[in-house]
Amino acid sequence: MTRIHKSAWLWALTSGVLQVLVFPKPGLYFLCWIAIAPLIYAILRAREADASQLLAERDTFSYLVAARVRDGFLLGWVSGIVTYAGTCYWVYNVMNLYGGLHPVLAAVLLVLFAMFIGLHHAVFGALLAAAAKARTGFSRRALVLAPFLWVSVELLRTYIVSFPWNLLGTAQVDNIPLARLASVTGVYGISFEIALVNSAFAASFLIRPRRRKNLLVAAVTSAIALQAAQFVEVHPAPADRHALLVQQNIAITDRWTPEYFYNTIRELSAASSVARKLNASVIIWPESPAPFFINDDRFVSAVARLAREQKAHVIAGSLGVREAAKGTEPENVFNSAVLLGPDGSVQSRYDKVHLVPWGEYIPYSSIFSFAKALTAEVGNFEPGTARIPLALGDENAGVFICYESVFPGEVRQFADRGAQVFVNISNDGWFGESGAPEQHLDMVRMRAIENGRWVLRATNTGITASIDPMGRVVAVAPRNERTVLDAPYMLLGDTTVYTRNGDWFPISCAIISIAGLLWRGRRTGPGMAEPQPV
Repeated sequence: MTRIHKSAWLWALTSGVLQVLVFPKPGLYFLCWIAIAPLIYAILRAREADASQLLAERDTFSYLVAARVRDGFLLGWVSGIVTYAGTCYWVYNVMNLYGGLHPVLAAVLLVLFAMFIGLHHAVFGALLAAAAKARTGFSRRALVLAPFLWVSVELLRTYIVSFPWNLLGTAQVDNIPLARLASVTGVYGISFEIALVNSAFAASFLIRPRRRKNLLVAAVTSAIALQAAQFVEVHPAPADRHALLVQQNIAITDRWTPEYFYNTIRELSAASSVARKLNASVIIWPESPAPFFINDDRFVSAVARLAREQKAHVIAGSLGVREAAKGTEPENVFNSAVLLGPDGSVQSRYDKVHLVPWGEYIPYSSIFSFAKALTAEVGNFEPGTARIPLALGDENAGVFICYESVFPGEVRQFADRGAQVFVNISNDGWFGESGAPEQHLDMVRMRAIENGRWVLRATNTGITASIDPMGRVVAVAPRNERTVLDAPYMLLGDTTVYTRNGDWFPISCAIISIAGLLWRGRRTGPGMAEPQPV
């Protein structure tokens, strides 16, 4: 039995490192065009071939052949572990600094996290290796299916495991002409385009040497042309309204004494008092670690006073509660955004629907009840039940909270239900000085492109910004400061193809992948042509 050639391991590791470099930090986005090509090549040239295999494949120009399904799984897994350990290293800081875990235990949990999420790369590797068993030649079917398989696995990561962090297409959020494709296909269409170019690069080193140059030139030319589109000048998006975004800069570890609570409320209200001067029709306070309960008169009265004085709507990150019997503590707590009108009345609220597993709740708590003992920071929130826009006079605002912004199919529901502008509130203070705040911002920018909506993004420590419908940051506040941002925006009513039809493209890719894997091609026999390698 032949083993995986050592060069295959090296190529898989190289792919993992390249995928780390693609996203912030350092954010070398242009590397996306070659980031997964080494992994594809590793899987399709993983094992040393014996003489019978070379004869059967008629592949005398190489002594390496495609991986078995099991080996493709392992190669993909190694690449995935490196990718997620390198891009999501902030998990360590969250566990260690804020969860109070011992550094060793926090490091172990980071590795386990990377191993678990890295299974998606493993699935891609296994499916690609399975596709390489085609009777019509390994590289033809495998290379054609590679982009479809990649997008199918991204769909799996979104809906089954609920961690679509740093989908490959997000790397091109600054490339406006290319990124506009997301308004039709969602971010998945851009992922497909990138995977297609990567497949071409891998193919150029898999075909016969005499044909290699032409394909390599085509792959390089495609990558350069697609990336160069980033430098095409696009006119600024018009804006005719203003919002005031308040960056609270509240430390997660602060101790909330009554005096500190009152001082914080007073300072935030004072900072927000410029809204009327700036002609801002809405004031937005972010999700934060502050104990701003909706049933707390101290909080509600202060925000109501602000709304009346500034004659503006106020959307404030808060903790919603379900009504409890008189004299008892509320048992159900929600991560919420409460809306107050210019008259100071509480008009409505949005309760976060998609909670953070292991952060805001413990999944399968009956099985993992021990996890609560790991850190006191694991919350016990209840999920909301509906994604309904909030009505701000003549405006309909789709509010999504923190982690919800990474789910394309969920955010689009707000625009599909009439939201004319998006509001994203988040507490990215958990991430520290890692690349995560910039990664998170890029994903929010992609939601703007997909749905053709302005996004007003208020965060606790940054990155607070106004984002136009093409994903450009129009205004941004400095990080780690208590400050306010005058955020321009405009109401938009037209819906995009993606808003109306959702994830039709990745679902189509999944169907094509299944059909391609099941199709075996024509069997050879007397008088029939023998299969030829690419």
